[in-house]
Amino acid sequence: MRVFYSCLFYLLIPFILVRLIWRSIKAPAYRYRWNERFAFYNKEFPRNVVWFHAVSVGEAEALFPLAKQMLQHHPDAKLLITTTTPTGSARVKAVMQESVEHVYLPYDIPDAVNRFMRCFEPRIAVIMETEIWPNLFAYCGKNKVPLYIINARLSEKSANGYQKIPLLISPALTCVKLIAAQTQDDAKRFIAIGAKHEKVRMLGNIKFDVEVSNEIIEQGSRLKADLFGDRFVWLIASTHKNEEMIFLEIYKEIKQKIPELLLVIVPRHPERFGEVKKLCEQYQQTLVTRTSGEICRQDTDIYLVDTMGELKKFYAASDAAFVGGSMVPVGGHNILEAAAVGTPVLFGPYMANFKEIAEGVLQQDAAIQCRNKNEIISAIVALYLDPANRQLLAEKGKAFVRQNQGAITRVFKCLDQDI
Repeated sequence: MRVFYSCLFYLLIPFILVRLIWRSIKAPAYRYRWNERFAFYNKEFPRNVVWFHAVSVGEAEALFPLAKQMLQHHPDAKLLITTTTPTGSARVKAVMQESVEHVYLPYDIPDAVNRFMRCFEPRIAVIMETEIWPNLFAYCGKNKVPLYIINARLSEKSANGYQKIPLLISPALTCVKLIAAQTQDDAKRFIAIGAKHEKVRMLGNIKFDVEVSNEIIEQGSRLKADLFGDRFVWLIASTHKNEEMIFLEIYKEIKQKIPELLLVIVPRHPERFGEVKKLCEQYQQTLVTRTSGEICRQDTDIYLVDTMGELKKFYAASDAAFVGGSMVPVGGHNILEAAAVGTPVLFGPYMANFKEIAEGVLQQDAAIQCRNKNEIISAIVALYLDPANRQLLAEKGKAFVRQNQGAITRVFKCLDQDI
């Protein structure tokens, strides 16, 4: 079955490259470093590396505290972090800088995987969340590389899909030493698709171990003072196509009830910065962008954060935050960063990717879920009119994060035996 999969992958390569070119129209970074996607390298890399793979920004952000802990305990270890997307690559370079090696993960074709394994000779392989690559896993097994899937999550939809190809997935999972699942439901789904029961453990979600330093809080306070003054700052984070217009449409109505309201928008993907800017202008809103370096005036309606890597400090500069990807059927995004910073959190109805987190935070009244425009309006106005309740919501959010921390320590103990 894996031979058929590999042949099919080879046949699809021209279409994959066309897709990279298409994506590079909006995100030019996709047209560079193709050699890495086939494991051709133009420099020498260290061998015997501790290898982590994080697909994109969200997985990378969750991984950083674990990678830093690994470096603290094993300062002589050589760490490699691979990603799939340019945005993930940029975050690895910005946060970890020269402390780790970084390349793109090669495509899951035998010759590329073989070159990758020969180049880095990993002593351990650690895959974040849901990535199952049959050839990569097989080569780890062949080379006796201890393979872990950490912070593992598997939706019911994905599990159903994997169950349709057991001859491909079950052999791949036999190469895995441990699957550290986020929840019991995730653990059950991995077992259902072929993982051995004894190889699956529920260790929690490492995203709860989000790092929020005093420096971030101080930077947020300075941002609010320097850029926003005494405005009521409502941050809309990680937005997707067709999502910004929802908030732009209700902005004028809320503005009548909150005269000092300022809407701060942070699009999820940098290639959409220009698109969102034009959209705001179409709605005839007075706009200031982060890259302009300008401060907000009293007549400024929208502040567009058209930079990467600053979301935490903008959370800290906000009076309330709505986490996007949840008003359109994307599946939601991580609400824990906003909660950990101490910002009152709101989100929409589409939270399939963070179902357990959404259920948990709502059970503790530590966030607000809004199903439509009217509920958004009511929630924001209520938070504005009741500062005490706003503060209580923020404190409950921080408490929810603290109560669920500790997964990184548990995962590290498992990995440490193979370092």
